[in-house]
Amino acid sequence: QVQLAESGGGLVQAGGSLRLSCLISGVRSSINSMGWYRQPPGNQRELVATISKSGDTYYSDSVKGRFTISRDNTWNTLFLQMNSLRPEDTAVYSCNVNLRIVINVEGAYRDRDYWGKGTLVTVSS
Repeated sequence: QVQLAESGGGLVQAGGSLRLSCLISGVRSSINSMGWYRQPPGNQRELVATISKSGDTYYSDSVKGRFTISRDNTWNTLFLQMNSLRPEDTAVYSCNVNLRIVINVEGAYRDRDYWGKGTLVTVSS
């Protein structure tokens, strides 16, 4: 069973830094991509950053230049280094992994998303 567990959230002053980690276990399929999403209070979940199987990264405009997504070589842990934090970065941050699951011997497959429960980041002004 695929499980994702985030850690590293907390309370930080504006301008400070935090490093989030996501431990991923139970993966038996090919990983398409991994990413971080966040849900600010009263708002919908939004994309923060992703990293593809080939290592290509993508950042939302709101975090570009301040946040860095990375992973360990075994793809077991995903990181998000957050610098120059702002009050508007306050949110529950969740990690995501998109897997390619082979369905039959002919190679049919489906892609499926898995999510962690999230970790709260609060940035005070």
